[in-house]
Amino acid sequence: MIRIRDLSMRLASGSRVVDVLSNVSLDVPDGQFLAVAGPSGSGKSTLLGLIAGLDQPTSGRIQVADVEITALGEDALARFRRDTVGYVFQAYHLLPTLTALENVAVPLELAGDRDAMARAAALLADVGLAERAHHYPVQLSGGEQQRVAVARAVGRRPRLLLADEPTGNLDSGTGKQIIDLLVDLNQNLASTLVLVTHDATLAAHADRVVTLRDGRIVSDEPMLRDLPR
Repeated sequence: MIRIRDLSMRLASGSRVVDVLSNVSLDVPDGQFLAVAGPSGSGKSTLLGLIAGLDQPTSGRIQVADVEITALGEDALARFRRDTVGYVFQAYHLLPTLTALENVAVPLELAGDRDAMARAAALLADVGLAERAHHYPVQLSGGEQQRVAVARAVGRRPRLLLADEPTGNLDSGTGKQIIDLLVDLNQNLASTLVLVTHDATLAAHADRVVTLRDGRIVSDEPMLRDLPR
């Protein structure tokens, strides 16, 4: 599903250049739940953004679903993200002037889905928010907002689901609910899930954990998936 070769990312920081990622190579098969762990500043979120095609690396190649995204122009990248990737952000990124239902429906409408509102309602029901469909983000708890964000991300049944610290703004109990939801969607959609987290407990729910430090992979370990959820 994902093939990364010799990926590097350098960014200017004042008068110096920082190596955010250095020569990262990684393969992720279809359907795997991969956790990318490591301390703050290790390059986790940068790696996720590059896989999503949100940024261009300094060097290296990324192939996702047989498409070399590092060779695509902006228009092709936008189509690729629309058709292949679902992205869950730590900060939810819901549109404050739209209801939960409307937030979930937006990407479906942009894709030309004539049944966008009905599909959005079904997605909210899937994440346990049917009764909150007509509430605005400010009227929802953090956990509810993140569930809306998850419903929005999976609306078009993406082959690749990316989640960047999706529990970072939540308490531990609510965070576990979000992880359980993502795991269920990973299995039910037969999608590939890549989760960025600094929490080792959450990472342990994955099939595999890749740990970054100072922009390099320092460990790559399979995990047991028989943990209680």
